[in-house]
Amino acid sequence: MRSLTMKFGGTSVGSAEAIRNVVHIVQGALAQGDRVTVVVSAMSGVTDLLLQSIRAAEQSDRWDFESIIRKIRDKHETAINLLLTREDAREELLQKLVVLQNTHLELCHAVSILGEATPRIKDAVVSLGERMSSRLVTAALKEEGVSAHQFDASDLIRTDATFQDANPNWDITRQQIIARLMPSLGQGETPVITGFIGATQDGHVTTLGRGGSDYSAAIIAAYNGSDELVIWTDVDGVMTTDPRIDKRARVLDQISYQEVGELAFYGAKVLHPKTVQPIVSRDIPIRVANTFNYSHPGTVISSVVNPIETVIKAVTVVKNVAMLTVKGSGMLGVPGIAGRTFVATAQAGASILMISQSSSEQSFCFLVPSNAVANVKKEVEKELANEIRDKDIDEVQIQDDVVIVTAVGAGMRGTPGVAGRVFSKMGNTGVNVLMIAQGSSECSISFVVQSADTQVAVVNLHDLALGME
Repeated sequence: MRSLTMKFGGTSVGSAEAIRNVVHIVQGALAQGDRVTVVVSAMSGVTDLLLQSIRAAEQSDRWDFESIIRKIRDKHETAINLLLTREDAREELLQKLVVLQNTHLELCHAVSILGEATPRIKDAVVSLGERMSSRLVTAALKEEGVSAHQFDASDLIRTDATFQDANPNWDITRQQIIARLMPSLGQGETPVITGFIGATQDGHVTTLGRGGSDYSAAIIAAYNGSDELVIWTDVDGVMTTDPRIDKRARVLDQISYQEVGELAFYGAKVLHPKTVQPIVSRDIPIRVANTFNYSHPGTVISSVVNPIETVIKAVTVVKNVAMLTVKGSGMLGVPGIAGRTFVATAQAGASILMISQSSSEQSFCFLVPSNAVANVKKEVEKELANEIRDKDIDEVQIQDDVVIVTAVGAGMRGTPGVAGRVFSKMGNTGVNVLMIAQGSSECSISFVVQSADTQVAVVNLHDLALGME
C-alpha cells in the first residue's frame, strides 16, 4: 500500500465540476489500495476577494466588503447545490460556512473601526478561503462514499509569529501531525487539510506566504509517511518554458529537486519555491499533474539527476524586477560597501534576486522586485550617504525595464561551452545582455535583458532546450 499526499490548487477546486474531478482522482487512488491525504487551496479567485475585502474595510467601505462576502458565499453555495444531493448534508455544510462568513464579517467590521488591518488580522481573513474549501471538498468526498475527515492545518503546523510569511517549528509540527493526523489515517479515513495556513504556539492563525499550499502539503508529506507528493494543478506538468511566450513548450518527464528549485525561484509558477525543502532529505518524489487531464503522467521531481543531450532542460523568465547599480571610483579596495548595501536592502524588506560585480570593484549591480525598488534605493543611499557626499560613489541608479532570463539544467555542471552557446545565441539574435550570473551549483545561468527583448530572448534560448541549435 502506497501513502500519497495530494495537493489540489485553486483551479482544481474552483468549481463543482473541478471538485468532481478531485473526488474521482481520490477515489481512483483509494480503489488501488493507496492511503490518501488531501491538501486543498482556496477556490480560485477567493483569496483575491478576501484581500479585496480587507482593503475595502480599511477604507470603511461597508457596502463593498459586505458585497464581497456575499460574492464568496454565492460561489460556495453554487458548488454545494451542485455537489450535494441530500438536504441534510447541504444544510450542515451551509451552517459551517455561515460560521466562517460571520467571522469574516466581524473581522472586516473590526478593521473598518480601526482603519487598518494588522498582519495578524490579514492572516485570519485570508485563511478563511482554505477553511471553506476544505469543508466543501470533505462533504463532496463523503457524498460519494469516501470516509473523509476535515482538518484545519492550524491544528497541525506550528509556526513562529511572522504573520503573512510564517516559518514552521519543525519539531512541534512533526509531533502534532503524528498525534492528530496519523490516528485518522490509521482508521482508514481520508484527511482533507487546509493548505497555506498554520498557527502560532498560542493559537493565532498564520499563513506560509502566497502560494504556500504547496509548501504546507510538503510539510504534511514529510511527516505522514508519504511515498509521493502529488501536486494537482491546471497544467500537465513542469514545462520547458512558459507556453504563453513560446507555444512549442513541452512537458518534462523528469526533473531533479535542484533543477525545479531553480525554476521555481526564477519565475516558474508550477511550484512554490519552498516546496522541496521539507521532503528533499527524505527523498520523497513529487509528481506535478493536471486535475483536468488526470490520465497524463505529469512530471516527476526527485533526487535523480538525468542530464539530457541538450544540457539545458528549461528556460524561465522573471518579470516585474528592477536593477540597481552602485558604482564609483572611490569604491576600489574599500571593504564593506557591498555588505552595507545588502544590509540596507534587507532593512527595506526586499529580497535580492541576482547579484553581479565587476572585477575592478568599481561597480556592482543587483535586482529586486519592482514594487520594492524605490524603498531599496532610499535605504541604500541613506546607508552610503557619506560616500555619495564625498563623491566616492555616484548616485544609485535604477533600471526598471528589465527581466531575468534563466536557463536551467543539471547537466551544465562539467559541460564546457554551455555559457558560450547561450550568449552566442543572444548575440546572434541582437539581444543585449545587461548582467550575467551563474551559481556555484552550475545548475543554471541567469542574465538580464531589457523587457522589450523578452520574447526574442526566451524563444531563441528555448531553441537550445529543444535541441534546435
